[in-house]
Amino acid sequence: MPSCVLAYSGGLDTSVILCWLQEQGYEVHAVYVDLGQPCEDRQAILDKAKNLGAASSRIVDAQEELCRDFAFPVMQWQARYEGLYLLGTSIARPLISKVCLQVAREVGADAYAHGATGKGNDQCRFQLAAEALRPDIEMIAPWRNEKFRAAFPGRTEMIEYCEAKNIPIKATAGKPYSSDENCLHISYEAGKLEELTTNGLDLVEFGMGVSPQEAPDKAEQVTVSFESGVPTKLNGKSLSPLEMVNTLNEIGGRNGVGRIDVVENRFVGMKSRGVYEAPGMTVLYEAHRLLEQLTLDRDLAHLRDRLSPEVAELVYYGFWYAAKFDALLSFIRTAQEPVTGDVTLNLYKGNILVASRQSPNSLYDEGIASMEGGGAYNQTDAEGFLRIHGLPLRVQGKVRPREY
Repeated sequence: MPSCVLAYSGGLDTSVILCWLQEQGYEVHAVYVDLGQPCEDRQAILDKAKNLGAASSRIVDAQEELCRDFAFPVMQWQARYEGLYLLGTSIARPLISKVCLQVAREVGADAYAHGATGKGNDQCRFQLAAEALRPDIEMIAPWRNEKFRAAFPGRTEMIEYCEAKNIPIKATAGKPYSSDENCLHISYEAGKLEELTTNGLDLVEFGMGVSPQEAPDKAEQVTVSFESGVPTKLNGKSLSPLEMVNTLNEIGGRNGVGRIDVVENRFVGMKSRGVYEAPGMTVLYEAHRLLEQLTLDRDLAHLRDRLSPEVAELVYYGFWYAAKFDALLSFIRTAQEPVTGDVTLNLYKGNILVASRQSPNSLYDEGIASMEGGGAYNQTDAEGFLRIHGLPLRVQGKVRPREY
């Protein structure tokens, strides 16, 4: 009997797929990669896979790795897909593939199955990561299988299938939007969220915090300390990467930080609508950006900013294990060496306001920057600076006069 590993979440799609794969003759090994999903009962998910007939089922805790080796390097790039999305789901998929392939090697499976649809980005992220790590792996994507789609044209039929087989699921016909959860964020899409006239922030039952309107009427202050671009302390207390993210999720969440509603461009070409919440990472992105203002050289910071959208695209599209991305990760490690210091923020009803920032590597010189007299900067030097920079403009102005 052929065997496969299934990236198993315990949700609607993968519960149906686990049963369907067995009907196709596969021995299925269910792998739940624990990424700190805040709204799920892990033991219930493990038991559910066993009850559905999985040959084996296991939970692999990869939360620390997700924060340390995946989320923090992307944050150091200040990478936001299309200027808004902090890539919480995108970052997690290559790690899920890595863990599933490790299990496949252990149990002797030659196939890797996932529940991503043929319309979405996740199929790209799962498969591109798997092919880079194990080029000979057989990929099983049921949503790209005509026989599977004939049996399950949509979520309604899948819900009915689960009800007929007494498979417990969260999605219902009355609440058909889907969610993806990890310690970095929760994303919500599909169902009524596909109607752009629907107010997504009102419709979704958020799992990581309160709305800005419900947040306290008093600002809460936090101080984040960084060492070479890595957040290491919160309010003076040393925390692991996971502890940092989880604690800031609590603090940011209760202050209404980190909710967005976007229409984005998927890798496969269509536009889609998603609602996201990422309170902890939103705080870290802002604290990191403020510290970089002190510590990064102008030209280095501007180069990083020009490359940042490309990094976001690579992560969003699924090219984590690609040569170009390897090189970009090496670049950011070097660029982040001076990014050490403390940033104090006030969180207030969804807003993040800077209170103070300091660094032993600060390039800010108050004496030079001051509008007051004195200091090491001689304003007369600007005369020659501007004459040199203005030379091409003066030449062009004589040769090709502009109307004004």
